[in-house]
Amino acid sequence: MPLFKTSNPALGDKTFRDAARFGGALDATDRMSLNGTVNRTGILLLCALATASFTWYSFMESRDPASVGGWLMLGVFGGFITAMITIFKMNWAPITAPIYALFEGLFLGGISAFLEMRYPGIAIQAVGLTFGVLMTLLVVYASGMIRVSNKLRIGIIAATGGICLFYLMEMILGFFGINFVAVNGSGVIGIGFSLFVCAIAALNLVLNFDYIEQGVNNGAPKYMEWYGAFGIMVTLVWLYIEILSLLSKLRSRN
Repeated sequence: MPLFKTSNPALGDKTFRDAARFGGALDATDRMSLNGTVNRTGILLLCALATASFTWYSFMESRDPASVGGWLMLGVFGGFITAMITIFKMNWAPITAPIYALFEGLFLGGISAFLEMRYPGIAIQAVGLTFGVLMTLLVVYASGMIRVSNKLRIGIIAATGGICLFYLMEMILGFFGINFVAVNGSGVIGIGFSLFVCAIAALNLVLNFDYIEQGVNNGAPKYMEWYGAFGIMVTLVWLYIEILSLLSKLRSRN
């Protein structure tokens, strides 16, 4: 059976297969467990919440985007660099994964506060929807209602790759003053696009669950609990941002 990588670069068949190869001689206490991965995911969420609270309250006190602009840039670039380090140095995940979560919290708190000022209540709605999607898909996956077949995996990967290419092209063309108004606007096309991206981001969680389960079953080493939690965190950050974008488009229509 052919092996396919997850569209989340942090998690993949080869990731856990290679880790399991090095962890094959470990006893049960030194191997990756599902409960351990869940606990590590909770720790990363708390790290993100801590720094998000900082930039949130900093913005709410000053009401000036410039007051948190530096923190947002630190969060974006610090998070990206730390994510790359974690992907290429998986055994560093116990240290780099919490740092990544702290950086991402800086960005998420600031952007959430900015949109909250414009659309009161949007932040709690986005948080509720993000965790609602997470818990729903977790229950559905655990119940066996969703089976990660090769066709499903290929479809999600292809869609995610297409979205990434579109965002990259949009960013490059933006430097030349070319903007996709319809896609980024609050019209039918813009909302439809955001719904599609949110759906693909959510389906990436299903792939994450599947790959983490494979890691546990293959006896991956203990540090992979942090790496698995990092992969979930990457997807949740993407999903939350996309839900914020969708809600802001919907609220701007009122």
